[in-house]
Amino acid sequence: MRGFRFGAVVRLAGTRKAWIDKARRLEDTGFDVMLVPDHIVGPRFGPLTAMMAAADATTRLRVGTMVLANDFRHPVLLAKETATLDVLSDGRLELGIGTGWLGKDYNAAGLTLDEPRVRLRRLREGLAVLKGAWSGGPFSYEGEHYHVRDLEQDPRPAQRPHPPILIGGGGPAMLRLAAAEADIVNLTMRTLPDGSGPDPSDGGAASFIRKIELLREAAGPRFEQIEIGTSVMQIGEGAAQAAWSAADTSQQGGTPQVLTGSVTDMADKLRHWRDEYGMSYFVLHHETDLNAFSPVVAKLAGS
Repeated sequence: MRGFRFGAVVRLAGTRKAWIDKARRLEDTGFDVMLVPDHIVGPRFGPLTAMMAAADATTRLRVGTMVLANDFRHPVLLAKETATLDVLSDGRLELGIGTGWLGKDYNAAGLTLDEPRVRLRRLREGLAVLKGAWSGGPFSYEGEHYHVRDLEQDPRPAQRPHPPILIGGGGPAMLRLAAAEADIVNLTMRTLPDGSGPDPSDGGAASFIRKIELLREAAGPRFEQIEIGTSVMQIGEGAAQAAWSAADTSQQGGTPQVLTGSVTDMADKLRHWRDEYGMSYFVLHHETDLNAFSPVVAKLAGS
């Protein structure tokens, strides 16, 4: 049985010192990973630079993305930047990646939000290019969306064969891709094709459990190698979401995305999801819940 791991999404700070203080606080309170999102709209740092600053200020804390939008960067350039970051962080990178989905991002930047199946095919190719570029080469690839010719990229990542890849998603096609390609899967609600938010018909514990079952079936023997997690979106009664946020917990009360009760109650709920369904990686979605969630981390870390 896997031990628990805990991450926290951190978006912004007013100064370099404030950002470093946040990273060190996570490290000191037992979190394993500091994660930076990748959206164009809303108050957020650019993830690659922010991760490097956090890694430079800590010694144990891993850094990652929750999650990069494949549509925003060519995978060859992403492979170069992330290999550099992995080397300079002494092998502490976890690369979270998805298709890109939030319509507000695409509209604000003048980008075309293709239909989900096109974005998914592009991500599938992007993952192949990333892994190929990280291998050192020479690497060539001919796909529908990407064309790479005799690429030899240096440096290679410090972690071999490459940094852990986290794929976040909730739709069947994305989960099947994650079953084949991911080291870590972060379970989410399925998103609407127009990028307006989560699909409200995809909520609830039964739907959440079906995602794990689908992942198990699609991964086959590989399932035991995959670390399964989700984001803790709400603690207690919750608060109104910021205008830029697409988080929706209205349907998720029976899932590990919503925690209520005492510290013991919350810890017991996460133990249940680990012991019954194999989930071991829980990511705090809102930094404002850090004080409430840190005692849960202290209670479960290392167990």
